[in-house]
Amino acid sequence: MASNTTSRVEFPSSDTRTDEMHRTIEQWVQDLTEQVDDAKASEQFQAWLDVQSRFHDYSYRNTLLIARQCPEATKVAGYRTWQEEFDRQVQDGEQAIWIWAPIIAKQCPGCGNSPNYHADTDCEYDETPPDKWSEGPVAFKPVPVFDISQTEGEPLPELDTDARGDATDLFPAVTGAADTLEVQVAVVDAEEWQHGAAEGICRPVDDEEEYDAAIEIKARESAAAMAAVLVHEYAHALLHKGVTDKPERTKREVEAESVAYVVGRHFGLDMSGSALYLAAWESEEPDTILDRLGRISRTATEVIEVVEEYQYK
Repeated sequence: MASNTTSRVEFPSSDTRTDEMHRTIEQWVQDLTEQVDDAKASEQFQAWLDVQSRFHDYSYRNTLLIARQCPEATKVAGYRTWQEEFDRQVQDGEQAIWIWAPIIAKQCPGCGNSPNYHADTDCEYDETPPDKWSEGPVAFKPVPVFDISQTEGEPLPELDTDARGDATDLFPAVTGAADTLEVQVAVVDAEEWQHGAAEGICRPVDDEEEYDAAIEIKARESAAAMAAVLVHEYAHALLHKGVTDKPERTKREVEAESVAYVVGRHFGLDMSGSALYLAAWESEEPDTILDRLGRISRTATEVIEVVEEYQYK
């Protein structure tokens, strides 16, 4: 791991680890809400987005924890997973990265608690006995993981991911995702473009139509640029659905650009031109910011998974 740890956190004590992990997330969000118009806040936010692009299937709380402990992490796994599945060994003296892992147990369909906790609640669900309940996450516990940079041993097996850096191949996969995302996409020649300086537009469609939204993007020579614009418009289609309040739509512009940034970085695109201005979130409560981070994480994951489905067909 890199030696620069000025802004990093550690959770060495098992007695206080759970509380400190919660406080770290709360403090990060609190700092963001107090400094949204400051360049430092944008840097911190972008650092989280960078981690989210590498761990898109992790919850935003876990990517926040990874970003605060080891922002350069690229692949993480538990100590024994590195040994048994990848024939790699965690190097002596390496500090664990702590994230949340679910505790899986039978869940009450009514209140979501395990049988032991369910007995102490006011839940009156009695349609099926506890031994018939399905299993699911009933709580979360801290677990240690390590980044590949903290290990040594056999090289990891790699998928053929050349297409990720080649937007000529990537762009058809991005456009192919449209049907699954329930949007209609049209690439319009520059001479016929009627939307001024905009590179893409997204508009809702009639409830009776097959699609939820219609997207137009301006044809350009750069397939990477068109892919990034299209992902941004996908994010609008997914994030703005049913949102009519104009101030809220403005605030979700940051969410849409953040989704585009995460997805673009995940597929190897240069997203340095993304405008991640957080001033639109000024004076928002921490819980509202957390809701936005959750939407960014879920929407980026949805787009990535659909694009990858088309990319590797």
